[in-house]
Amino acid sequence: MSDAPEQYPPGYVPYVPEPPVELGPRLQRLRLTAPLRWLRLGWGDFRRAPGVGLFFGLCFALMGLAVLMVFRHAPIYTLALCAGFVLLGPLLCLGLYQVSLRLERGETPTLDDAIGAWMTNLKQIAIFGFVLLILEMLWGRAALVIFAVSFDGMPDFAGSIHKLLSADTLGFVTAYLAVGAVFAGLIFGISVIAMPLLLDRETDAVTAGLASLKLCLTQPLVMAFWGFTVTVLVLLAMLPYFAGLLVIGPWLGHASWHLYRDALGQGPAE
Repeated sequence: MSDAPEQYPPGYVPYVPEPPVELGPRLQRLRLTAPLRWLRLGWGDFRRAPGVGLFFGLCFALMGLAVLMVFRHAPIYTLALCAGFVLLGPLLCLGLYQVSLRLERGETPTLDDAIGAWMTNLKQIAIFGFVLLILEMLWGRAALVIFAVSFDGMPDFAGSIHKLLSADTLGFVTAYLAVGAVFAGLIFGISVIAMPLLLDRETDAVTAGLASLKLCLTQPLVMAFWGFTVTVLVLLAMLPYFAGLLVIGPWLGHASWHLYRDALGQGPAE
């Protein structure tokens, strides 16, 4: 058997496969207990810049009070308003991400800098915000459809949780919450790391959304744990009268930044 190198005809170029192109940032494998670490680091950021955090916490609390007032006087628009706040919430969190970024770099965060964080990547953040707006409009429309098919006229449970949770409205409540869960899950999936990615890197909205969705689809357990943790803390923050959002809102915002940093393998060492 000859050891001579294989001969190719003149002009022949052997095929060498190119390495696969990876779209978006390379995501790291996260531990199931990682959300506890994010909460700890987020709490540290809040304690280092409490003034800015409380400002955004006040915004979250006022949003909650607005939902309560709408439920008492015009319950048909409650879910639509909640959907609108799903759009506003990530934009507000940009300021908290900016604070965590400044602290990470050893800089002193300011309120002006946090409020103007969306200017860092204005075009792509605006595009992503438009996508969230479309989802919000679909969510609100779905809520109105559920009202229309569930009642002959305007339901009489304004301001009363007991009326809302009665046996007669069980089907309506189930459908109402199911639709909300679908849209909330979709928005969570495409935005959980998209906004901090758009803030931190010169990337486009589509890449950021796909990276976020990829993280949720490839690591569903840890992301479900994080989503459950956020849900529980937000529900606790609603009592009394959403006052808990003053602290829990910014705390979760800072923690979400550390989720993003861990997902990209750039979090602080233990």
